[in-house]
Amino acid sequence: MTSASLVLDPAFTIAPVNRRTFGTFVEHMGRCVYTGIYEPGHATADEDGFRKDVLELTRELGVSLVRYPGGNFVSGYRWEDGVGPREGRPRRLDLAWHSVETNQFGLDEFIRWCAKADVEPMMAVNLGTRGVQEALDLLEYANHPGGTALSDLRGQHGATTPYGITWWCLGNELDGPWQIGHKTATEYGRLAAETARAMRMVEPDLQLVACGSSSSRMPTFGTWEREVLRESYDFVDHISCHAYYGNDDGDTASFLASAVDMDRFIDSVVASADHVGAELKSRKRIDISFDEWNVWYGERSRRTDGPGDQWEVAPRRIEDEYNVADAVVVGNLLISLLRHSDRVAVACLAQLANVIAPIMTEPGGPAWRQPTFHPFALTSRLAAGDVLRVETSSPLIETAKFGEVPAVDAVATYDEGGKLAVFLVNRSADTPIEVEVDLTRTAVAEILEAHTLTDADPLAVNSATNPDRVTPRPTEGVQLADGRLKLTLPAISWTALGLA
Repeated sequence: MTSASLVLDPAFTIAPVNRRTFGTFVEHMGRCVYTGIYEPGHATADEDGFRKDVLELTRELGVSLVRYPGGNFVSGYRWEDGVGPREGRPRRLDLAWHSVETNQFGLDEFIRWCAKADVEPMMAVNLGTRGVQEALDLLEYANHPGGTALSDLRGQHGATTPYGITWWCLGNELDGPWQIGHKTATEYGRLAAETARAMRMVEPDLQLVACGSSSSRMPTFGTWEREVLRESYDFVDHISCHAYYGNDDGDTASFLASAVDMDRFIDSVVASADHVGAELKSRKRIDISFDEWNVWYGERSRRTDGPGDQWEVAPRRIEDEYNVADAVVVGNLLISLLRHSDRVAVACLAQLANVIAPIMTEPGGPAWRQPTFHPFALTSRLAAGDVLRVETSSPLIETAKFGEVPAVDAVATYDEGGKLAVFLVNRSADTPIEVEVDLTRTAVAEILEAHTLTDADPLAVNSATNPDRVTPRPTEGVQLADGRLKLTLPAISWTALGLA
């Protein structure tokens, strides 16, 4: 059996654990909203039409923040369609996802849902078909205390208390030709700067996110970040990253190493932002909002989609069924995000329900956890205190896309109370790896819990009829003695340890 070793030292920290790392994303796409989080008439629906089974799973998932309402959807969205009495709300064509939007769920419902789910809202403004004035109108409606037309309108709709939304995305993926209102970097950068400057006239302390590249594979990647930030650096706080990973081509070794790409993506965007800051001789630092990330199978997704030539309400869109290998990759991507806690200010798993999601539902039926649910929920629950630098010595794996990569990847967190959490992944498709973790520099003396997600069948999935086919199991054979933790990581596995 091959072996790997890790060394942990509480003196060597990266940054405090950022709770906003555990954000998700709700878009008016497919069934994420309708028959996902919102389904009046469902057996579990509350007085607002929210599915209580999904609310309970959202709280179990450990979600801290939710980005809304898109995504591509926001680039054609009129926010005022989704407020006020439902019977007066218009039905609109949604060009982004070729569907009909009923607007029965909008901003007012989203804020009420956030309160019940105990999550922070993150709002996106439409800079595709709209601009500065519409963003200001939305901000006034949402956040101004009262005494103006739009803030008083919110009060008339039953919300006299301001929504207090702090985090705002200035549009979505406007580098993409598929986006309604697609723009060049200079066009978008100037619009983002103008919008941000105006919004700060209302509230100076907002957290504003400029659109970065919609993927590191875009031909404009790098130059887009540079040109957008040259226009908007003084007015925004963060720039976005979006990344999706899949195994459509059957290259399992590269797929299991997807976090290597995420690491490089983050490092590249940080370098671009810091370069512009240096050019401008600014002491300000731009951080990253990784507000869309997940595993996404393009070919598999299309097989789940409803008719593409019809205008339907909440048609099925990219309802990926996730397996064990997908969950291991999601766990590894979380390791990458935690490892970059010094620069990643927020991250959003896309999306929350049904659409490439950890939570699945059926209309009028059950809700269940996909395998990807588990590494997110356990990491959110266990990660606390400071993220530690982990020195890892690991065998290497050859991949077609990334060259040689470490078979074992890991991150750890340590809090003032002496609790340590360690998250590990074995990227090898066929080889168990024995790991020894040097904890002699910590005061750890007890294993509180140990969970491993793996399966003899890496393609195993959960379903409505078998919702617990894939769940984390107690880690077998883990030992702690004389400051040394020893365990074996099965092939294609993700492990979380809680110690004290």
